[in-house]
Amino acid sequence: MDLIIRRAALPSHVAGRDTLVDIGIAGGGIAAIERHLAVSARDEIDAAGSLVTPPFVDAHFHMDATLSYGLPRVNQSGTLLEGIALWGELKPHLTQEALIERALEYCDWAVARGLLAIRSHVDVCDERLLAVEALLEVKRRIAPYLDLQLVAFPQDGLLRSAGAFQNLKRAIAMGVEVVGGIPHFERTMADGAQSVRMLCEFAADKGLPVDMHCDESDDPLSRHIETLCAETHRLGLHGRVTGSHLTSMHSMDNYYVSKLLPLMRESGVAAIANPLINITLQGRADTYPKRRGMTRVPEMMAAGIDVAFGHDCVMDPWYSLGSGDMLEVAHMGLHVAQMTGQAAMRAAFDAVTVNPARILGLQDYGIAVGCRADCVLLDARDPVEAIRLRAARLAVIRRGRVIARSPAARAALSIEGRPADVDFRLHR
Repeated sequence: MDLIIRRAALPSHVAGRDTLVDIGIAGGGIAAIERHLAVSARDEIDAAGSLVTPPFVDAHFHMDATLSYGLPRVNQSGTLLEGIALWGELKPHLTQEALIERALEYCDWAVARGLLAIRSHVDVCDERLLAVEALLEVKRRIAPYLDLQLVAFPQDGLLRSAGAFQNLKRAIAMGVEVVGGIPHFERTMADGAQSVRMLCEFAADKGLPVDMHCDESDDPLSRHIETLCAETHRLGLHGRVTGSHLTSMHSMDNYYVSKLLPLMRESGVAAIANPLINITLQGRADTYPKRRGMTRVPEMMAAGIDVAFGHDCVMDPWYSLGSGDMLEVAHMGLHVAQMTGQAAMRAAFDAVTVNPARILGLQDYGIAVGCRADCVLLDARDPVEAIRLRAARLAVIRRGRVIARSPAARAALSIEGRPADVDFRLHR
């Protein structure tokens, strides 16, 4: 063995009830999982009952915009529309060097937090396709550490922006893997529906997956997800299509949603909610009561629809906060969706690990014999505790090699005059 992680808890364990395991790693893969491995390894880590999980996966991000906060100026209102306007002002001044530098810095943040797979949308409405070229170079450079999947995203609208469809096709020819769209940003509902049909037909012809920004609106009549499901079914794209955001569903009446959820399930369309950003940008026209703006996550999960949480933005024209921590995303998601039951909180953890891995089509992902040895050792006993604490990543492992470490969260207190080391975990 190259590496053995001793006495590890697994995400499927219930704290205090399941036996800890040893995880043996060889040749970049998981070779054995047993109660006690009787062999030795060149390197060993004592998990001491802490949680070993597959790496975090962000199914929805904008790496071309990340860490550009304040360029060309700060979004004073914090609104979606001002963010879009700011991005339009910034685009003519972008350089490949700056895009690559910011993206690589963010990848450093991500890896340190155990985030080892990202699906990033990249704007293709700039004729130069600078961002596409930059992120393809970033993808090449960070491949040993992080899986980066790119979506050709017509940010300004496929039909609304001259040349957007040709630019999208060029981006795909350059190596971008996923077809994107933004139907609710077209000039009319009819144009939005037409863009969905055009993009799905193109994806079907090329054998590509689809991931559309869809119905990122408070308007309950923004129903492009219905068209996306219908086109998926018509073209046989089942299991290859994702609708991101879907915030209008928060405002739809229950009768219509009762029709929509089975349609999504039948077509195999997955959903990605972005809790930090959805609740920040949506509901801005409301006084009180004020809508949360996030899509119907628990209901979609109950309907058998694949649902993931994405980070969406970190320090860019739309969002001035964020750090690449998917546990922060899960923490906000379970609060906004009121997913505070035990099973629901574990489902929130799945929404930043196994669910997005399935949506992205990651191969050999997971903690099982035969899977790639990509994993994270968390300073927590189980997934619920990991979310509660936004647990430290004690070790991040990629292909069997430790690539990042963090210290455990501890505080030294004086209790009745005696020093005591206190940790923040609940020992059951």
